[in-house]
Amino acid sequence: MLTISFKPSFLRKMNGLDGTLREEAVEKIELLKDVQNHKLLKVHKLHGPLLGAYSFSVNYKTRIVFHYISKDEVALLTIGDHAIYD
Repeated sequence: MLTISFKPSFLRKMNGLDGTLREEAVEKIELLKDVQNHKLLKVHKLHGPLLGAYSFSVNYKTRIVFHYISKDEVALLTIGDHAIYD
């Protein structure tokens, strides 16, 4: 099981989401804790300015960007639509 930490910028954006989307994001974050769910979440490495970070899908539109702090811990960096990749 992965340990999840949250950057302040992630928490600010998360708190700004509507209730339904926030609940959906919390469910997906819980799934992220189990590495076996990563394929279901479509976890993938990012390139370009976000090289070294990873992303996964909350829904068709919303993504969460994170990076590994260690083998067993990740930090969630930001949440949003595809514009977060810019």
